[in-house]
Amino acid sequence: MRRAYGVGLRLGVAAGKVSLWRSSRWRAPAWTPLGEAAYVPGDTLHGDFAALGQALEQILPAGEYAGWPLSVVLDDGLARLWQVDMPHGAARLADIEAAAALRFQSLYGDPPGLWHSSSAWDARAPFFCAVPRALLAQLTRVAAARKLALIFITPQFARHWNRWHGALKPGAWFGQLQENALTLGVRHDGRLRAVRALPMPPGAGQDWLEHTLAREALLQGVPAPALLQLCGAPPALWLAPAAAFRCQVFSAPDGEGALSPAARLARSGGVA
Repeated sequence: MRRAYGVGLRLGVAAGKVSLWRSSRWRAPAWTPLGEAAYVPGDTLHGDFAALGQALEQILPAGEYAGWPLSVVLDDGLARLWQVDMPHGAARLADIEAAAALRFQSLYGDPPGLWHSSSAWDARAPFFCAVPRALLAQLTRVAAARKLALIFITPQFARHWNRWHGALKPGAWFGQLQENALTLGVRHDGRLRAVRALPMPPGAGQDWLEHTLAREALLQGVPAPALLQLCGAPPALWLAPAAAFRCQVFSAPDGEGALSPAARLARSGGVA
């Protein structure tokens, strides 16, 4: 299939489903669904992503998109996100990487060798994310077989953070709503201090949100936020004019409620 200028492929990878979309920077519509495929998740903690690879082959027919750019957004549950305090006296990249590996193992207990990590560098508090090497292997294998150019592979939180962190107001925290989870980017003094993924109970209202943010502020030793700026579709009560705590929505795609979780992943962060 011939590709118009500014057009590419975006793949959303959720637990149990993948969704493929065509994105266009310059022509309407910006998003066109190309297909979805379900798969049975294997033992992902130990690198069983064979069923995912088969689902990718199903929605990316051989020869159909040769030469197209492909960007991939992952469910945060398929990745690991963590913050690392700078080791005292650290002067080398190897010092930070060693501290990150120790922190990773203490948080998750997984062997670091099974994961590929990358970072968003801040000399005061590097932020790391890691993706299973076996998952990356399936994505790169299928992309190579279909002659696709991989542009990026990123968890949804990192995708949204990269897109919106520059627009955060002083005193605000960043939030992402995904299914029944709220992932918080805790900020203080203009930098990211922690990433916290929290389950949301059914019917979570303003009281739950205020108490949750106050608790997380105490845990991190920082002031509670004056504002929560988030991506996703929050409960209506969070946005009520009379609400005691202010929320602002950065991004909630049109028709999001009708999209599958994998489709919402694919469309994360816009077409850029």
